[in-house]
Amino acid sequence: MTTPSPYTFVLFGATGDLSLRKVLPALFRAFRTGQLGADADAGAGASTGRILAIARKPMEAAAYHKWCEEHVRGHIKSDVWDEGAWSRFLATIDYMPLDLGREAEFGVLAERLAQRQGVRIFYLATGPSLFIPICEGLRSARLNENSRIVLEKPLGHDLASSEAINDAVGASFREDQIYRIDHYLGKEAVQNLLALRFGNAIFEPLWRRELIDSIQITIAEEIGVEGRGEFYEQTGALRDMVQNHLLQLLAIVAMEPPLSMDADAVRDEKLRVLRSLRQLDDDTVARNVVRGQYGGGAIGKSAVPAYVDEPGVPPSSQTETFVALKAEIDNWRWAGVPFYLRTGKRLGERVAEIVVNYRATPYPLLGEATAQAGANRLVIRLQPNESIRLYCLAKQPGDGMTLQTVHLDLAFDQFFKGHRMDAYERLLLDVINGRLALFVRRDEQEAAWRWVAPIQAYWSRQHKGPKRYAAGTWGPPAASALLAQSGTSWVEEDN
Repeated sequence: MTTPSPYTFVLFGATGDLSLRKVLPALFRAFRTGQLGADADAGAGASTGRILAIARKPMEAAAYHKWCEEHVRGHIKSDVWDEGAWSRFLATIDYMPLDLGREAEFGVLAERLAQRQGVRIFYLATGPSLFIPICEGLRSARLNENSRIVLEKPLGHDLASSEAINDAVGASFREDQIYRIDHYLGKEAVQNLLALRFGNAIFEPLWRRELIDSIQITIAEEIGVEGRGEFYEQTGALRDMVQNHLLQLLAIVAMEPPLSMDADAVRDEKLRVLRSLRQLDDDTVARNVVRGQYGGGAIGKSAVPAYVDEPGVPPSSQTETFVALKAEIDNWRWAGVPFYLRTGKRLGERVAEIVVNYRATPYPLLGEATAQAGANRLVIRLQPNESIRLYCLAKQPGDGMTLQTVHLDLAFDQFFKGHRMDAYERLLLDVINGRLALFVRRDEQEAAWRWVAPIQAYWSRQHKGPKRYAAGTWGPPAASALLAQSGTSWVEEDN
């Protein structure tokens, strides 16, 4: 457990959805388990840092504490809840109203922060339209010195807007001060993917085109847009999930062993993968990319509306809520191995997983089952339960040589009984401790935007719109047909 040096965590957008659902609960979890520092008097509850919550609404700290009681407390899981720790946590939080349109108010913020020692962390839990004025305000008050800044997605809506935001942020902060969050990189199973690949001699020889038939990466959600239809209309699944989460997972799966686990060594290897992705044109987008939009249907036993019937969504919406695509990597290790990516809302199950399908045996000595690609597969599940499962064939008891699929299972919640950090908790601790390895560097992000740009351009020119799929299913039939062209199908685990 690392005890951080003194710090001040400045949370912009402190009354927003992200703050109440993710940031503040994650900080409390770290506080409760002593990862923000501890002393002899308060045990696991004492912190070496302070939190300064910033929003536009005028109120005192006591009123903000009450707001946290009403809005944040319900998002903290019972396994870490402690009334005493909660009271001590609230005592570390101060509040300051700030109007971003008034530069002089950043001077007031600077005076307030001057009384505190240690590094300053500015977490921008706001819309990206506010990133630039916040950074300019911080620079005008010289608050960009000895500080770190955390940026949430979406960082722009295309390559040009992403570059504009990065240029503006980069005018105030060095690259080594900028922490671009992708919370999937903080998940325990993603960390275990690195451990699996680079900490075990048995897997490296298996991690190459000669033995792997295909790789699938799925992030599926049962939920719809949850009342955020107006926001989602400006985003869509390609920007919301593919450009960041899915391509980051692909990069980690496919990267070469880095020289070390230092931040830039890891991110250099991810960048090489993103730059090796085969470029798309109109023909490959038409053949290898499927976009869909959910219609009405049922999740469990509950009827749910179509996307176009959600609040804030126009009836004529062409926004995609589902994307499936085939990607290929043009390098020595992965040439000829298709990577299938899939994400969507209102799908049949909430699941995020990586499936590595191995090639068939060269000769079906023990029967046709051994001749099927994917009979051996490795499934790395990221959510809802994190696990690693290796499937292989074994002989059924009895007469004859009848084979059956069996699996070796590592369920992390059963094997590791101690406290397990959630993704935001880990990433926030990395920010506080100055560790950049799990954050996206600018050149990585722009390489991802550059790769999806032909998809955006093609969709903007053609008027067919997304294919419809019923809520509660696994997307439009075209997504299954995409894999059927290669004689395979999506793997849908029963866990």
